[in-house]
Amino acid sequence: MTNITLKFTTRDLELLPDSNNKYEIIDGELYMTRAPHWKHQGVIGKICTVLNSWSERTGLGVTIINPGIIFGENDNVIPDLVWISKERLAISVDNSGHLTNAPELIVEVLSESKKDIERDKDTKLKLYSNRGVQEYWIVDWRLQEMEIYRRDEGKLVLIETRLINDKITSRLLPEFTCIVKDIFT
Repeated sequence: MTNITLKFTTRDLELLPDSNNKYEIIDGELYMTRAPHWKHQGVIGKICTVLNSWSERTGLGVTIINPGIIFGENDNVIPDLVWISKERLAISVDNSGHLTNAPELIVEVLSESKKDIERDKDTKLKLYSNRGVQEYWIVDWRLQEMEIYRRDEGKLVLIETRLINDKITSRLLPEFTCIVKDIFT
């Protein structure tokens, strides 16, 4: 007897109930998360504010909260936040308004669930690395710290963990700077 593993596809998402849950597909596996803690959402808002301010000043790109990214039929995710250059954005949006290419920067703020944390730190890290994301920030609002992954030799690698009084900078974002504690206050 042969076991056949059926993989979820983007089309399958259209059949799921419209609720407060967020559905994602990674390598054909379906993931569901519930609405996060309000502090999780507050941190996303703060990061969006500082990235938007920098983006408006430089005119280099845009910051988007919870965009749909359809990398392929079996990889459909909704990251917490992305920054994408105007050049890449111009070639990365489908007719439904979803991104189809990797943005340069993806930010995920950790939820409370152990399963969600593992997905952000393992499954999504691998997906984003394979799809060409240049930088990946994993933010822990409980510990008030941020892990910064950058592309090195074709994959995303942890280059530093920023603590509460450290500065956040990025090679992707010329002259961008922010103190970690500013995104948690």
